[in-house]
Amino acid sequence: MSSLVDWQRVDPPDAPPYSVFTKSIQKSQQDSRDYRLIRLENGLEAMLVHDGKADKAAAALDVGVGHLQDPDDMPGLAHFCEHLLFMGTEQFPKENEYAEFLAKNNGHSNAYTSTSNTNYRFTVATTALPGALERFSGFFHSPLFSPSCTSRELSAVDSEHKKNYQSDVWRIFQVEKHLSVEGHPWRKFGTGSRKALSAAARKLKAEGRLEGGGGLSASIVSPALSLSSVSSEPEADGGAVGREIRRRLIEWWTSNYCASHMRLCVIGTESLDELAALVSRLFSPILNRHGVSYPKMTTSPIGPEQKATFVAIQGIKRFRKLEIVYPVEWLPPNWRHKPLSFISHFVGHEGPRSLHSYLKRKGYITKLVCAGSNMARGYSAFEIRLKLTQDGVKNYRQVTLVVFKYLSLLRSSEFELFHHEEMVTLSEIEFRFEEEKSRTEKYAMSVAEMMPRPVPRELVLCASALTWPWEDDVGKTKVREYLDVFLRPQNSRVFLRAKGDELVELFPDAVWEQEPWYGTKHYVEKFEPAFLEQAQAPNDISELYLPGPNPFIPTNVEVIKRDVLEPSKRPFNIRETPVSSLWHKQDDRFWVPKAFALMNLLSPVNDRSPRATLLTRLYADIVNDSLTESSYDASLGMLEYTFKPKYHGLYIKVKGYSDKLSVLVQHVLERIKNIVVDQKRLDIFLENAKREYEDFWLRRPDALSDILAGHVVSHASSLPQMRLKELPTVTAEELQKYIQRVLSEAYLRIFVAGNISKDDAIRLAEMAEESLQPTKVPPVELNRRALIIPKSSNHTYVADIPNPDQPNSALTYYVHVGSAFDQHRRVTLVLLDAILHEPTFNVLRTKEQLGYIVQSTTWLLAGGTELGFNIHVQSEKMPGYLEDRVEAFLDGMKTMIEEMTPETFEEHKESLRKRWTEVDKNLAAEVSRHASHVLSGHFDFLRRYTNAAHIGSVTKEDVLKMFLEYVHPSSPTRAKLSIHIKSTKPRQPRVSPAAADAFSALIHSKAFPGVTDDAVSSAPNGDEPHELTDYRKYWEGMLGGIPDAALLLQEPLLQIIATHPVPGEGADPPRPGVTYISDLEAFRAGLEVSADPGLFVHWDDLS
Repeated sequence: MSSLVDWQRVDPPDAPPYSVFTKSIQKSQQDSRDYRLIRLENGLEAMLVHDGKADKAAAALDVGVGHLQDPDDMPGLAHFCEHLLFMGTEQFPKENEYAEFLAKNNGHSNAYTSTSNTNYRFTVATTALPGALERFSGFFHSPLFSPSCTSRELSAVDSEHKKNYQSDVWRIFQVEKHLSVEGHPWRKFGTGSRKALSAAARKLKAEGRLEGGGGLSASIVSPALSLSSVSSEPEADGGAVGREIRRRLIEWWTSNYCASHMRLCVIGTESLDELAALVSRLFSPILNRHGVSYPKMTTSPIGPEQKATFVAIQGIKRFRKLEIVYPVEWLPPNWRHKPLSFISHFVGHEGPRSLHSYLKRKGYITKLVCAGSNMARGYSAFEIRLKLTQDGVKNYRQVTLVVFKYLSLLRSSEFELFHHEEMVTLSEIEFRFEEEKSRTEKYAMSVAEMMPRPVPRELVLCASALTWPWEDDVGKTKVREYLDVFLRPQNSRVFLRAKGDELVELFPDAVWEQEPWYGTKHYVEKFEPAFLEQAQAPNDISELYLPGPNPFIPTNVEVIKRDVLEPSKRPFNIRETPVSSLWHKQDDRFWVPKAFALMNLLSPVNDRSPRATLLTRLYADIVNDSLTESSYDASLGMLEYTFKPKYHGLYIKVKGYSDKLSVLVQHVLERIKNIVVDQKRLDIFLENAKREYEDFWLRRPDALSDILAGHVVSHASSLPQMRLKELPTVTAEELQKYIQRVLSEAYLRIFVAGNISKDDAIRLAEMAEESLQPTKVPPVELNRRALIIPKSSNHTYVADIPNPDQPNSALTYYVHVGSAFDQHRRVTLVLLDAILHEPTFNVLRTKEQLGYIVQSTTWLLAGGTELGFNIHVQSEKMPGYLEDRVEAFLDGMKTMIEEMTPETFEEHKESLRKRWTEVDKNLAAEVSRHASHVLSGHFDFLRRYTNAAHIGSVTKEDVLKMFLEYVHPSSPTRAKLSIHIKSTKPRQPRVSPAAADAFSALIHSKAFPGVTDDAVSSAPNGDEPHELTDYRKYWEGMLGGIPDAALLLQEPLLQIIATHPVPGEGADPPRPGVTYISDLEAFRAGLEVSADPGLFVHWDDLS
C-alpha cells in the first residue's frame, strides 16, 4: 500500500541498486532503534533496523508460500522444502555449516511452514551478522537440495508427522480442514510424511516410468558467486524414487520461491546504510519469477453444506471443548476498524453477567476465549472456544444456544461510546510503552510476518497493535455488518471434542467416519430446523448484560525516573521479619510505568505427600476460579495475576501498570486467605485433575521420559498416578482445613520490582503479612532437595506406553555431574554442553535420523544445588537401540574434543561468554532473572557475570576431563540413569535394505523362468526400509504365475527379515552391565538426598 512517489532509488558504489521508502516508519516512543524500509530490484522488501545497543543481531525472511500451494499429489512439499533449505547451499555446501556457524557465535535458528507463508529466522552475535546473512541468503537463491540430504530428510519429516500423530491439536485441525468444500486447497495435509511425499514417485516407478537416473542436474545453477569448493557428503540418493522426489522439490522451489513474495527484517548494530548495502549485495541474486502472483484464497472453504453443522470429534486425551467457528472475510484489510476485536471484547468478557459468567454458574464451562484468526491469505474465521465440564458436554446444544443468544443480544444493543474508547486508550498506552522483545529473532520474525499485510508501509509496526478512534460511522457499520451478516447461527460450524467413549454415549446412532491422515473419528449432523429456529430467535436470557466502564484503565502512567550512573545489577534486601523477607529493585533501565509483585508462600506442608501436592493444586484451582469475575477488568487494564504451586510453595505474581497494582495485590491476597471451598466447584476441579492425571501416559514419549527422570532425581516429587489414587476421598471440608494449615506453616519470600518505590514495596510486604498472617518456619524446611544418583552406577528404568496407538518410544539419558556450588564445575559443564549441543542434533537427528526430537541439555536439579547432563531422543526405534547410538555418539565426541583446535575451543568459550553478558531486553526479562534467585532463596544475582568472568580460565583439558569422568560410557565412576519409554503399538516387521538384497539374491539363485535380471535389480531395495505389505505386493506381481515361487514370500522372507532386521526395530534385549530398576519408588527411597542449599550468596544490605 504505497505509491511509486514514496520510493527513492539509491545506487551505492559497492552494492546493487535498491529503493528506499521515504516516509517515516511509525514506532513506539520506547523504541530507540532506527528503521528503514528498502526494496531491491528483484522486488524483495527488507526492513532494516539499526540498534546500536544490541548484543544480538537477528534476521527473519518470510516467503509468501505455504502448504496450501503444495502439489495435490505431494502433500507436505512446502514443509519438506523448509527442512532441506538448512542442509547446504552452493556457497556453503557442508550440510551443518549454517547451524555450526551460529552455534559458535552465540546463535540459533528456526523456521515454520504455515498455510500461506514459510518463515525462516536466526539470531547471532552482532559481529557475526554478515557471515550469518551470507549463509542464510543462499537458502533463497542457490540451495543444494543434495540427493543424500533429500533422502534422509524424508525420515525427519516422517518423524515429525509421527510425533504429531497422537496430538489432539494436529488431529482436530486436520478434521476441520477435511470437512471443507471438496477439492478446496484448504483440505490439504500440510505436515507431510514419507508416504505422502513419495506416493507420486512410487506410483511412477510401479508404472515403469522412472527409468535410469533421471535428467535433473546435480544442483541448482547459482546466480551468486560461489567461493567454496567443499562438497556435500556423498551418500545414497534414495534410488529412482528419491531422485524423482528431489526433481519435483526443485521444480516446486523454482516456481514458488520468488523474490517479490519475500519480506526480510534484519536487526544489527551496523548503520542503516551498511545494512542496506549488505542486504542488497546478498539478497539481490534471488530471482523474481515475473508473472507469479501472491497466492491468495479467492473462495471460502466453507460452503452451505458445511455450515449449520455439529461436528463431534473423538480425541485421544480426556479434554472437553466446544468450538463455534464462523468463516468471515479476510481480516487484515480491516486493520483500522478491527470489528472482530470489538466483538471479541464482549463475547470473551469474564466479568459479572457476562456470557462466561452465565455458563460457568450453570456448571457448563470452566473457560471461554474468542478471537478472530487469519487461517490463510484470503480466509479468516471468528472462533469461540469453551472448555466444558462433564455437564457441559451433556448439554452442548444448550451451551451453543446460549452463545447464539449472546450474539443476538449484541445485534440488538446500542454500544456505549466508552466501550470503544477504552479499547483505543489501552492500545495507545500499550503501544506507547511497548518494550523490546526478549528474543531479537522473534521480533524480526513478527516484523517480517507483518510486512506482506495490506497496511500502509509506514504503519507496519503499529497497525496490528493500535485501535483507531471511530471518527466516522465506518467502524460501527463494520461491526454491524459482522454481527448481521457473518455471525449468524446458520453460518457457523460447531465442533464438540471429547474422549471417544463419552461421545459414543452422547451420539448412540452415529456413524463415525475417519479422517484419512490421522484416522481421527468424527461425526457430522446438520442443525435441526427446530434448533435453528431457537438459535435465530432474539435473546431471552435476562441474566446476560454488556459490561460497564472498566475502573482499571490506567490513569497515571508517570514513570519514577531518576539519574543513575549505571543500572544496578541486582535487587536489594530492604526488609526482614521472622516470617518474611523483601527484595526490591526500582526500575533504573527501562523507564516504563510497570511493576511486578512476586511472592512465594513457602510451606513444608505442600509437598509432604502426593495427597498434599494434590490439595495444593486444588487450593490454587479454587482461588483462581473465584477470582475470575472480579479480576477480569484488571486483566483488560493490563494487570494480571498468577497463583499456582511453584518453588516448593505457592507462587503469587501480580504484574502490570503500577498505577493500580496494589489494588489487585490486596484483592488477590484477601481471596487467598479467605477462600471458602464450595463442594460443587471443587467437584469440577477434582474431575479436571482426574482427567489430567489419567491422560498422563498420553503425553509425548520424550516428555514422559524427562518427567520420570526428573521425578527420580527430585526429593519432594510425586507422579500423577500417585495423586490419582488420592482423588476419590478429597472433600471440601478437608481442603478447607488444609488451606488453614498451609497458611499457618508458611514463610514469605517477596520480590517487588519496576516503577515502584522502596516505601511502596514495603507497604506491599506489610499488606501480604497482614493478609496471609504466616508463621515462622525453620529454614531447613524451606528449600527443595535433589536425589543423587550414586557413582559407579548404570541404572535403567523401562516403562511401556499404555496407549496402543503411540508409534514412538523415547530415551532420556542422564548423568549426574555434581554440585552447582562449585563454579568451575558449573561453568565447565555448561561449556561442555555448548560444545556437544550442535553435534548431538547433527549426528543423531540429521545424519542417523533417529527421530525428530533430539536434544542435549544441562540439568539444574531441584533445589538448584546439583548438576547433570542429559540427552533425550524420541523415535520409532526401540530405546535400547537409541541408548546404543547415544553411547556410540559420546564415544565419537571424545575424539572430537581431543582434536578440537584451540581456535574452535575459544570460539565456543566466547559464544558462551557473550550469552552470559547479554543485557536484559525488557523489564519482565530482568524481573524473571532476579526472581529465580529471590524465590529459590539462593540470591546469586551476579551468577551470569561471575560465570562469564570465570570461563576464561576453563581449558580444553578441563572439559575433556569432565567429559571422561562424568559423561563418557567408559568412565568407571560415572553416575548414569536412563529412562526407556517403549511403544507398545503392534508393528509389522519392515524389510531392511540388507534383507531386500538377500531376498533378491535368493530369487536370482532360483533362476525362475520369466524373472529377468532387470526385474530383480529393479525390486524395492535402495537405502530405506520397506513396508512388508508393499514389498510382498511387488514380488507377488513378479512371481504370482510361477508354481511354488510365491511360497518364498512367506516363511523364507520372514527368516531373512529376522536375520537382517531394520536397526532399532523388533526386540529390545537387556543391555549388558545395566542394573534395571523394577520399583521406581523403592529406588528413589535409597538415593542420597542433597544437602540443604542454604544461601549461595549472602548480602549485608540490612546491616
